[in-house]
Amino acid sequence: MTAPAQTRLSADLIRAEEPVLAHNYHPLPVVISRAEGTWVEDVEGRRYLDMLAGYSALNFGHRHPTLIEAAHAQLDRLTLTSRAFHNDKLAGFAERLAALTGLDMVLPMNTGAEAVESGIKVARKWAYEVKGVPADQATIVVAADNFHGRTTTIVSFSTDETARQGFGPFTPGFRIVPYNDLAALEAAVDDTTAAVLLEPIQGEAGVLIPDQGYLAGVRELTSRKGCLFIADEIQSGLGRTGRTLAVEHESVVPDLLLLGKALGGGIVPVSAVVGRREVLGVLRPGEHGSTFGGNPLAAAVGMAVVELLETGEFQRRAAELGVVLRGGLSALLGKGVVGFRARGLWAGVDVDPAVGTGREISERLMREGVLVKDTHGSTIRLAPPLTITAEELTEALGALEKVLG
Repeated sequence: MTAPAQTRLSADLIRAEEPVLAHNYHPLPVVISRAEGTWVEDVEGRRYLDMLAGYSALNFGHRHPTLIEAAHAQLDRLTLTSRAFHNDKLAGFAERLAALTGLDMVLPMNTGAEAVESGIKVARKWAYEVKGVPADQATIVVAADNFHGRTTTIVSFSTDETARQGFGPFTPGFRIVPYNDLAALEAAVDDTTAAVLLEPIQGEAGVLIPDQGYLAGVRELTSRKGCLFIADEIQSGLGRTGRTLAVEHESVVPDLLLLGKALGGGIVPVSAVVGRREVLGVLRPGEHGSTFGGNPLAAAVGMAVVELLETGEFQRRAAELGVVLRGGLSALLGKGVVGFRARGLWAGVDVDPAVGTGREISERLMREGVLVKDTHGSTIRLAPPLTITAEELTEALGALEKVLG
């Protein structure tokens, strides 16, 4: 009988990645092998409280039983057909997602970046066929410090040089204006503008929340100027901010809504463009597609995600526990925290550079059994699963206080 292979230790696994994995990430030195709810476990059996939730892909925690059950049931029946054929899960998923968001039609894709690329294509097609913009002249207005993905077209309108350097030539047709500046936005919109593409809250930039009235102003401006409002809610949507969508904080309905991450329940990649019929209706067979987009497994999990959100439980939890989060962070102001921005269960925390960089703070928290991720110097992001308890949240805030002391 062959003896079982010895489990490789974290340090061994990290070293083993070095020669065989492209170095496009700089992860924290933790190797996760199991997870349940808000907790993960490394190969040595150490447990950590997950305060990142896969950048909001794990809004419902790790291995939520309802989502796992939906995936298992579908795995036993059918996983992929391609869109060459219909499948018995896609219509229900699209119906429920459209109803949840208050829009009409769904274009299913896989990753968030695919949803953004699809939204750009649809907006341009709409501009030429409906608005009457001359061929190849359509422009899209975006905000500085955005993060919409890392494809060549998307990095073309990024202001992050790390994302851009070495990847040109860049795709034309984009105008960049300051975020949270309606006057600058109005000046950039003209007869060639197909759409304004914005994150309702800029996540990668450090959870930047615009002034109250900004999103309503964008909606008014785009309606008045005859262009589309595309809201990228891939990180901010699906319960994260205490509402189903972040735009709901200003009672705004965009023309196109980009969703991803949490839509797949942390199980499979699922994204979607959801929009008005007269906008998504410009697509015709053969003009856009995805072999895996709308596959039966993704649709089954996505529909289970929508069903969880239809109860309103997770939106309420994010709103109520967001009060605990803001209170804990407020208590740390002047004690290593120089500022923070929070909405629901999502916060960007600016740490005094004298205390440490965001990476250093993240590593200290890891040693205390709490996982977060840094961004931009001395800022860390907190985005725990929406299933976290008040006690667990308080525990994480206590760990942050300890590492700042």
